[in-house]
Amino acid sequence: MNRRELIRTFAALAPLTVAGRVWAAPATDARMLVVFLRGAYDAANVVVPVSSDFYRASRPTLAIAKPDVGNPNAALALDADWGLHPALRDSIYPLWAKREIAFIPFAGTSDDLTRSHFETQDTIELGQSAGGSRDYRSGFMSRLATELTRVKPIAFTDQLPLIFRGKTQVPNTSINNVAKPGVDDRQADLIKKMYAQSNLASAVSEGFRVRDDVYRSVSEEMNAANRGAVSPRGFELSARRIGRLMREQFNLGFVDVGGWDTHVNQGAANGYLADRLGELGRALVGFSEEIGPAAWRDTVVVVISEFGRTFRENGDRGTDHGHGSVYWVLGGGINGGRILGEQVKVEQPHLFQNRDYPVLTDYRALFADLFGHVFGLGNESIQRIFTGVHPTNLALV
Repeated sequence: MNRRELIRTFAALAPLTVAGRVWAAPATDARMLVVFLRGAYDAANVVVPVSSDFYRASRPTLAIAKPDVGNPNAALALDADWGLHPALRDSIYPLWAKREIAFIPFAGTSDDLTRSHFETQDTIELGQSAGGSRDYRSGFMSRLATELTRVKPIAFTDQLPLIFRGKTQVPNTSINNVAKPGVDDRQADLIKKMYAQSNLASAVSEGFRVRDDVYRSVSEEMNAANRGAVSPRGFELSARRIGRLMREQFNLGFVDVGGWDTHVNQGAANGYLADRLGELGRALVGFSEEIGPAAWRDTVVVVISEFGRTFRENGDRGTDHGHGSVYWVLGGGINGGRILGEQVKVEQPHLFQNRDYPVLTDYRALFADLFGHVFGLGNESIQRIFTGVHPTNLALV
């Protein structure tokens, strides 16, 4: 029996209850980590719709090339319709080959159309209907923890996030402020002086000018959208520590990673987004290695963001706030190596409001499905976490 058959067998066992609470997969010691990419990452340039001519026409400077083994900047083939950003070649792509990661395009909040970082982040963390009254003392991972026994939750955040607010006492620990800036203003001036009398002088000055323009244009909004989340570089440096803690002490975790609000000079195969993706990919692989093969088989990592970005690039060679996104599900025991969920052709008539990916898989339905299969929760428990939600069946575990 292979590991996927094993975890399915354990998930099929009739759940045991104590005082109305479900034992959390007693035979598998299941773990789950939710990674929230704050700022809304550009999913269309990460899981790339390579079969879409409309994609390339919509992104004259941002599009990733079709898969081509001779081109290091080309997308990495996932299937006939989708490819992966080349910055993830050495980290996430090997997990795809091992069927330890799946991607769910057209995912997100089906009922939150605000395109506001703050509103939509709140919507997702609460897991409550966007149209009704909200209880800000009840995040959906807190409600999940209430349904489980032997649960050991933790938030790897500076302050307790909304997603873990509730009846269960949840510790939090900051992993922020571990990354150092690259080149400060004094160093930049020295570099420009070094090249002042060379034929590279204008290129060097222009490079620093563009860097400063980008920073001034996006830093204020990005810092607000990040809500104190760790940077991708900070996550890369801390992911192994998170892996050790979840291997030895905790089985339900949350971490948020900022830096994804790319309105200006986003880059294509190289540039700002590519650098952040490289850091994210290395972080996730570091986590999987540190948690160890045995625990990785029983661990599920879900990577989400509040929404996607506009399908067409803007006049500043970036992308703006959108709607549908692409979610990732990783783990040593998942049935990965697949693009899952309801899909449509990536063409202009299928855009939401003629600008964004539509949402065809609601985040609550996805998490409800995972909670049922990973932790063995029944429908009554699921309804206490996500009222009125029917789990989607993606056969991930």
